[in-house]
Amino acid sequence: MQVAMDITARFCGKEMQDYGACVARNPSSWQEQCQHMKLKVAQCTSSHPVIQKIRSDCAGQFAEFERCLQDHQSSAASCSAHMSRFLACAEAVDLSSVAGGSVSQPI
Repeated sequence: MQVAMDITARFCGKEMQDYGACVARNPSSWQEQCQHMKLKVAQCTSSHPVIQKIRSDCAGQFAEFERCLQDHQSSAASCSAHMSRFLACAEAVDLSSVAGGSVSQPI
């Protein structure tokens, strides 16, 4: 997961910062208020093979996490178990066959 996070930060840092700032400014309505920024992050990351692989392999866990966030917009902490399951899945994804997926390479 650290590789995916590093790739996202490297190639989509501005989009991630803008989205994070929006979420922080709108704690009870971020799901609606920040939707356009969330889409910008998704568009930015969708072209990287490592992130594509994690999204594919962990789609179910991520969908459950997002659904929980929607259901608990004012209390994202309620979704920590969902987030943990997604992160555990992402950590377990075999990236050896993905271009740029070697965890030993600095990003």
